[in-house]
Amino acid sequence: MIIIPAIDLKDGRCVRLKQGDFNRLTVYSDDPLHIARIWQDAGAERIHVVDLDGSLTGSPRNKDTILRIVNGIGVPIQVGGGIRNMEAIDIYMKMGVSRVILGTMALKDSNFVREACEIYRSRIILGIDANEGMVAVQGWTEQTSECAVEVARRFEGLGLDAIVYTDISRDGMETGVNIEATKHFAQSVHVPVIASGGVSGVEDIKRLRDIERFGVTGVIIGKALYSGALSLEEAINLSKD
Repeated sequence: MIIIPAIDLKDGRCVRLKQGDFNRLTVYSDDPLHIARIWQDAGAERIHVVDLDGSLTGSPRNKDTILRIVNGIGVPIQVGGGIRNMEAIDIYMKMGVSRVILGTMALKDSNFVREACEIYRSRIILGIDANEGMVAVQGWTEQTSECAVEVARRFEGLGLDAIVYTDISRDGMETGVNIEATKHFAQSVHVPVIASGGVSGVEDIKRLRDIERFGVTGVIIGKALYSGALSLEEAINLSKD
């Protein structure tokens, strides 16, 4: 299981939100590249970067900052937030991004996701953000009546790299991963699942290891790393035991 530290970008700064709420924002650094280098030096094999401004506006807003990160470190990064057309995907791929994450567009235009997978096979990640099993879109500002599992199943067999399954109610709260929901989701689809939302400490890593056999191949960690509740080195060591 791969441990993936998160860097959320707003106005070029590294921030964290609570439950995706832009009114509950904490700024951790004005230099996201510095943070990325800290995670790289701690042993990160991949870094998760989200353009929060892009997720709200529908188009990339922190490309310059992301380019600095790509050029400034030696580990792959996966990027999400506001990627809703092929032009945006092409820009990021040419920039050197390893994988891009598509979320909102999966509901609005499934053909777009199919096209992206055909062109960039195994480099497209589907982002499913759920609240009580139902998908939320537009930077989590819109709740839908779409079941997360049913949405994910539409895109099986396309060559997705993985699905990031985020429990919005837990994200940024350090209240513990929703293990049962994550397990149910992973068992219900035939695509590797990356867990996200709520990691609070070592126990969450251990519990995720227990469901790795169901298809949970990674976990994204944000707030717990920034608050010091969990060290990246410790999480990586636990994931490999």
